[in-house]
Amino acid sequence: MTDAETDPQDAIDATAGRAERDSRVYEHSAGDGQEGIPFIGAGPGDPKLLTVAGRELVEAADLVVHAGSLVNSELLEEYCAEAETVSSIGKDLEELIPLMRDAYEDGENVVRLHSGDPAIYGAALEQMDALEHEGVPTYFVPGVTAAFAASATLRTQLTLNEVSNHVAFTRPQGKTLDADEDHIAEFVEMGDVTTCVYLGTHAVAETMDRLLDQGHDPETPVAVVYHASWPDEDVIEGTIATIGDRVEDAGYRASALVIIGEAVAGDGYERSYLYDGWASRGSDDAETEADD
Repeated sequence: MTDAETDPQDAIDATAGRAERDSRVYEHSAGDGQEGIPFIGAGPGDPKLLTVAGRELVEAADLVVHAGSLVNSELLEEYCAEAETVSSIGKDLEELIPLMRDAYEDGENVVRLHSGDPAIYGAALEQMDALEHEGVPTYFVPGVTAAFAASATLRTQLTLNEVSNHVAFTRPQGKTLDADEDHIAEFVEMGDVTTCVYLGTHAVAETMDRLLDQGHDPETPVAVVYHASWPDEDVIEGTIATIGDRVEDAGYRASALVIIGEAVAGDGYERSYLYDGWASRGSDDAETEADD
């Protein structure tokens, strides 16, 4: 197939109303070695947070197409020293798909390296469908997403008993998301949700202003973790009322994860059932019956 015949939109259109699930769903699980081009989550930044499966694949690669500066250069230097590395930044699908397809068809080990986890705001599936449309198999290799690195930095859980029973991964309105598709205020209103806002560093102040205008508690805790797990990681803490100014003063416009909710502080939670004897009561009864 020539480049002139490559139209990724054809593949996307062809997925509409798929008649049945791909049989590979039932043949493989996450972590399995598979045929084709793996779409790997590089993790949030620190090379050590690349999974074992991901590391093995990038170390064996001949070509690594990566997400530019979103992937730590130390990771590329340490694990991809023998591979050709190509940044995907500034390249559209019409350029990326033939690049990966041709290398794979020439017998090279090709890896697509996304930041974080490719399933979270990764725009991976459109690439995978386009490659599959041209006969190149693909598969996911999960990674550590920024919210998990941020919670580790903050030394708290995203879910806490009697504080936060739910987690929402979301993004604010802007060029990609219309105002009526922005549900941050709805998540915050629920009260027991930890809201993790991706791709919204540039709009922290505007987002908080909207929450205040809609009557949300100005004292609700908010943490902004810039470059979670990178050497220049920075943590800014505040509330709905204060965090906008603090982020503006720090000058960050991208690459931060915003966490809203009571779990940010890591306090006020109740002891869980898991370690109060509740979970083992059934096993105790079973042992008594066995002794009888």
